[in-house]
Amino acid sequence: MDKNTEVTRILIADDHPLFRYGVRAMLETETDFRVVGDAADGEEVIQLARKLQPNVLLLDLAMPRVSGLEALHELTRSSLPMHIIVLTVAIEKREIVEALQLGAHGVVLKEAATQLVIKSIRTVMAGQYWVGREIVTDLLACLRQMMPRSSQEEDGRAFGLTPRELQIIAAIVSGCTNKDIVQRLSISEDTVKHHLTRIFDKTGASNRLELALFAIGQKLMPNG
Repeated sequence: MDKNTEVTRILIADDHPLFRYGVRAMLETETDFRVVGDAADGEEVIQLARKLQPNVLLLDLAMPRVSGLEALHELTRSSLPMHIIVLTVAIEKREIVEALQLGAHGVVLKEAATQLVIKSIRTVMAGQYWVGREIVTDLLACLRQMMPRSSQEEDGRAFGLTPRELQIIAAIVSGCTNKDIVQRLSISEDTVKHHLTRIFDKTGASNRLELALFAIGQKLMPNG
């Protein structure tokens, strides 16, 4: 391995020892991958992730003591600089949505070919998302497609959102910048910033991605 090549440090979390061993052996065939540890339950993975601070966590959802989703939620709240890929035998769309909303960067089925697991790690390390068998370049579009359709959409009143604030949220979900919103709604950039501050306060979101995920999760936006 070239001395200048950065090593990706990986933590494996799964309650089956043979699976952990197999994944470790597979990953260590890559010269730029290093498995720094493994965990057998959700509580242990939380502790090891904080201690070892890996670049990538391969996380099984079905684990004892603390479930994978609970561990995912706890770890993303800790703001560790780590990319999390969920490994699972089978997963429903709603679980994929929940995992991505909780902060996962990828979802890979355990039956996936070796090269797909390796490719998913390289993909999330490059700042993109991986779902199933392919790279996801537009996470919000992916989530909108997977969200169950509802005959009744929220109008924002439950969160105290005004019609103008809902318009701005719609623009954020569409990927608009502040300048795009200025042109779309014919308002000043200062007004956009003021509305965003109020929207963040009302929804609890801390950035634009969280806000967009919140809007999709709460079905504030049309699905069509």
